Amino acid sequence: MELQKFIESFASLFEETDAFSFSPQTKFKELDEWSSIMALTTVAMIDRAYKVIIKADDLRISSTLEELFLIVQSKLK
Repeated sequence: MELQKFIESFASLFEETDAFSFSPQTKFKELDEWSSIMALTTVAMIDRAYKVIIKADDLRISSTLEELFLIVQSKLK
């Protein structure tokens, strides 16, 4: 699994935020579009794309996209 591909998949969930705004250091919970619905959509995307189930706590403890990526990556093993 590659970080850049993960970021692109994540960015594709957002309609109003420019895809170029996303980087490993993006604090995704600070994005204007972030909401509980986006959290559920993110969980579904990760399940569908990576066959990994993340929990609400996984989202809660991650601040950046890279941190979320590392959590997903750790569950692949």
